[in-house]
Amino acid sequence: MTLELILHEYSASGNCYKVRLTAAYLGLPLERREYDISKGETRTPAFLAAVNANGRIPVLQVGDRFIPESNAACFYLADGSRLIPSDRFDRADMLRWMFFEQYSHEPNIATMRYWLAYVGEDRLSGAQQGQMPAKRAAGEAALRLMDEHLETRLFLVGETLSLADIALYAYTHVAAEGGFSLGAFPAVVKWLEAVRAAPGHISIDSYRFTRNSC
Repeated sequence: MTLELILHEYSASGNCYKVRLTAAYLGLPLERREYDISKGETRTPAFLAAVNANGRIPVLQVGDRFIPESNAACFYLADGSRLIPSDRFDRADMLRWMFFEQYSHEPNIATMRYWLAYVGEDRLSGAQQGQMPAKRAAGEAALRLMDEHLETRLFLVGETLSLADIALYAYTHVAAEGGFSLGAFPAVVKWLEAVRAAPGHISIDSYRFTRNSC
């Protein structure tokens, strides 16, 4: 029996997009339910009780069970597929890049994008404005590390697209919205083109959703 897959998400989020993108590459049907995080829709008692007690999205619903955390959801969708390397070392290396995305890349590049493109610099708190130089420097360091790694290869792990590429593509391809200049990282730009060229690719704004019922 095939279990219904439902993605609880905020469509502009790169973390949510990576789950949609994984499903698209694999041709998996995915029902989508949209929540407006600016209105606190993931903090309601109903959402906290029924979907994720941590009040965060994305959450992948598999039948009547729930998988929070974007990379865990991607792994569930891709388990046993071509997006997870068969070689043991490459699988571990894939996870290394996925951990790097969540610890070194996303906290800086995604945060800067959200602050500048969705909140507005003039509406940031003094503390947030004070953090911007460090966030920008750390984001550029992450992009530089990726660029150096990609100078001699087309994808991050092995010779084909993997979850590592999907995880890092999600926020890298919109990094300019956070004030990062990708022109300084030519290998990253070439890699972005390779990811976009993979069969099944969808853009971050290609979506249809069902309003949430929580």
